[in-house]
Amino acid sequence: MSATAHPQRRHIYNSLMTDSRRWDGFKPRDGDVIISTPPKCGTTWTQMICALLIFQKTGFELKLRDYTPWLDAPLKPIAEVLGVLEAQTHRRFIKTHTPLDGLPYFENVIYLFVARDPRDAFVSMGNNMQILNPDVMAKMAASAQERSIALHPPGADVHTRFREWMNADAIGRDPAKAPETPDSDILRHAQTFWDFRHLPNIHLLHYGDMKADLDGQMRRVASALGISVDEALWPELVAAAGFGAMKENADKLAPGPGHPDPWLDSSRFFNKGTHGQWQEVLGAPELEVYRQAMAARIEPELARWLEHGWNG
Repeated sequence: MSATAHPQRRHIYNSLMTDSRRWDGFKPRDGDVIISTPPKCGTTWTQMICALLIFQKTGFELKLRDYTPWLDAPLKPIAEVLGVLEAQTHRRFIKTHTPLDGLPYFENVIYLFVARDPRDAFVSMGNNMQILNPDVMAKMAASAQERSIALHPPGADVHTRFREWMNADAIGRDPAKAPETPDSDILRHAQTFWDFRHLPNIHLLHYGDMKADLDGQMRRVASALGISVDEALWPELVAAAGFGAMKENADKLAPGPGHPDPWLDSSRFFNKGTHGQWQEVLGAPELEVYRQAMAARIEPELARWLEHGWNG
């Protein structure tokens, strides 16, 4: 990719969880932060880090999702979501699961992409689906039907589900021609940001690095956002972003797209937060699927980074 190249919005991502057309009416402000991740790769964690750095305190009056809307989740009227963003007076930080080639690109906006080992993200997604409130799923299904999206039931066994996860093809299409667009294409999402990692307003983070050195990675985010923090305050902010603290405050921190009570057990949304948990679930057949998909779909340097992060 040329050092002078810039991202372009080339595709529409229209699935159960995402409708990237909802970005059409977005009006950026200088310093806005767009947090883009595949599902279960550290989205809420990064939102919390941004909240701690922007507000420089650990106690919040509202739920985290009220400060940092999920703009392209098709469960609230887009006018309502844009209205919330327009009314915000603090520095805005916005959640999305849309890859970079489905987002508008602005040079005055900061983009944070967070990656995770695809195998761990798969396991975490499986836990997520077990605790999702059935009312939320019904609402998502109704929205998908309105957008002419055919729902694709997950595979009946872990091997089938993992093969679908690793070989998802989420490039936006006309729903009438290809209605079963998957909810997440973790490899493609990573590639869209990897190609533009040279740009000064695009920053790539990794879940494994955040687990290994939360203080250091929070400092990276602060630098990316141009935020200075009193050194005496750092330990308090880092502690509030730790897994244990977030699990204890799950009712205020767990995401909730368009529903007041989205989880059967909010604390289980922050289930383990470990790196390498896939080893408890995936066997040799799944790992062969993994190796084939990684070799066929992305370059070796990106594959190594997805597994190990910058500090691997």
